[in-house]
Amino acid sequence: MSGRRTKQTLSPDQLTTVWQSVSLLLDYPDEHLLGHTALVGSASRALPVTIGDSIRDFLTHLESTPLPDIQADYVETFDNRRRCNLFLTYFAHGDTRKRGMALLRFKQTYLQAGFVLDDAELPDHLCVVLEFAATIDRNLGRDLMLDHRAGLELLRLSLRDMGSPWASLIDAVTATLPPLRGDERDAVRRLAAEGPPEEEVGLAPFANPQFSPGASSGAAPEATLLPMPSFPGARA
Repeated sequence: MSGRRTKQTLSPDQLTTVWQSVSLLLDYPDEHLLGHTALVGSASRALPVTIGDSIRDFLTHLESTPLPDIQADYVETFDNRRRCNLFLTYFAHGDTRKRGMALLRFKQTYLQAGFVLDDAELPDHLCVVLEFAATIDRNLGRDLMLDHRAGLELLRLSLRDMGSPWASLIDAVTATLPPLRGDERDAVRRLAAEGPPEEEVGLAPFANPQFSPGASSGAAPEATLLPMPSFPGARA
């Protein structure tokens, strides 16, 4: 799948910096996150100006806003708005059985690289995908984002329309991907008009926390847990 798009212009190190920075900053804001703003800001200086500015714009907001206010805004934005969902498969499938199969594909992709995600996380969460792409397998992680490009673009547009500070982070991510193709633009328009599917059926057994894809034929014999997140220097 990797060869289907135009060549990326960012270096591997720059892609790692963007994806890990956004993975860290897009997670639920807490004291741990605030302790790494200087590190992320410094790393952003090595990025192209537009992308680096997008990350620093969010850092400015983060550093100038009381933490309880940011936390409340985060919950209101990502937990209560269907068009601002951080779970990529939700845009295409909503809470339907098709989404369960899509989640299974994410897990199998991680296993293909020899890694198993902690059961506490669903595999399609954007922070997880970005961390995987940055630290485990750049091409497989990028392909997951490209496969859900329309949903990612709707997320970006929805945040932008709201004037959300998190919009600049999605701007940084989409700047690492090729421009939207015609069919992807059509998909974005359909999503914007109709929203994610609303049929509510259970995801079990595909997204059950106890579900273990380790028995699949492509699983590595010695899989390792995917670190979340592991921005360089972030861990004591």
